[in-house]
Amino acid sequence: MNEHSNIVPLRQPDEIDDPLTNILRSGARQLLAQAVEMEAEAFLAAMKGLKLPDGRDRLVRHGHGPVRTIQTGIGAVEV
Repeated sequence: MNEHSNIVPLRQPDEIDDPLTNILRSGARQLLAQAVEMEAEAFLAAMKGLKLPDGRDRLVRHGHGPVRTIQTGIGAVEV
């Protein structure tokens, strides 16, 4: 085969090679994570008084769910 090629790879629709968009996505991911954390903490704090018959808390936190992709104004963002 010829070592020198005239083939130029085209940008794919799902690819973002813009540094500003990458920064915006990173910021959006952080803001969403903070909002969900605050909402979860507020919910658990409001339900703190609920107890099971044996005295344990009725609602407890068991970690985080799997990573999901949501659609935002700047495209899909994994959270």
